[in-house]
Amino acid sequence: MAKLAKSQRPTNLTITNPQGAVVDLAVAVLEEAFCGRNPQSAIQKTAKAATTNPIRNPQSAIRNPKVLILHANGTNRDRDAALACQMAGGDPEIVHINQLVSGARRVADYHMLVVPGGFSYGDDLGAGVLWAADLRHLLGEQLDKFVASGRPVLGICNGFQVLVKMGLLTGDWGLATGDTSLVPSPSSPPSRPITLTYNASAHFECRWVTLEPNPNSHCLFTQGLTEPIECPVAHGEGRFLVRDEATAAYLRDNNLITLTYAGEGYPANPNGSALNIAGVCNAQGNVMGLMPHPEDHIWPWQHPQAHHGRGRFSGLPLFVNGIKGA
Repeated sequence: MAKLAKSQRPTNLTITNPQGAVVDLAVAVLEEAFCGRNPQSAIQKTAKAATTNPIRNPQSAIRNPKVLILHANGTNRDRDAALACQMAGGDPEIVHINQLVSGARRVADYHMLVVPGGFSYGDDLGAGVLWAADLRHLLGEQLDKFVASGRPVLGICNGFQVLVKMGLLTGDWGLATGDTSLVPSPSSPPSRPITLTYNASAHFECRWVTLEPNPNSHCLFTQGLTEPIECPVAHGEGRFLVRDEATAAYLRDNNLITLTYAGEGYPANPNGSALNIAGVCNAQGNVMGLMPHPEDHIWPWQHPQAHHGRGRFSGLPLFVNGIKGA
């Protein structure tokens, strides 16, 4: 096969369907991303090239909030989350927990926090347990102040498990209800009225789901969302359970349930979560955790049925709202 001269090589990869271009990216950008060279530059160029994205943060040209994408050994969705924040108008930085512990980076210097998915510390002792313990004991005071200041915090999949198990999501439930056992303290771990445990199917679930936003929720991430979100789940411990009926009533009555799986039973509800819950928020509304991965559907062509016109209900609006609230 004859090798093309350098001048004859294509400069862009373009994929089209009957409705027009689905992908139109510079080959140089793809090479950078594939080889791992200068990934932040690749993210920025890709975001600029993605003209198919219909959602833009109107504030992004004036203000680019700094987004802390937290990283630990075993997490693997950092770059996906960074790209989603970049597309929404933020200025993301992937920061290892050790950089925060050493003082090389400070939580207070960022406007938004994302705790991404993956398998932190190999999910030893349970999904998110060890990372949650590290964050509570090493950075708990900084993170509590970050949340109290009203800045947005988003935990996705493993990140949701971490927020629950360190008490960052449910701490102000205790303040609102007078149950001091829910409020984290340096001397004792918080009580957990909710948990995320093994899927009802007893195996890892990796499939696309449809999420319905709660129009009555005061969560800043879901404000104004009227359309469903379609994105994948990929977890073995994503079943949301409540401690008792009083907790379920508290969630319902205060509209802390932000996202639910659309449809009853398996596979619409892929893990058997109580009340079909896919995501919840804190009482203040600035911290949200969810098991599905909205960062993995920010362009139409990422949807497995995009060629059938199923790529429009992306997860990007959640990140746009987060950036607006930062």
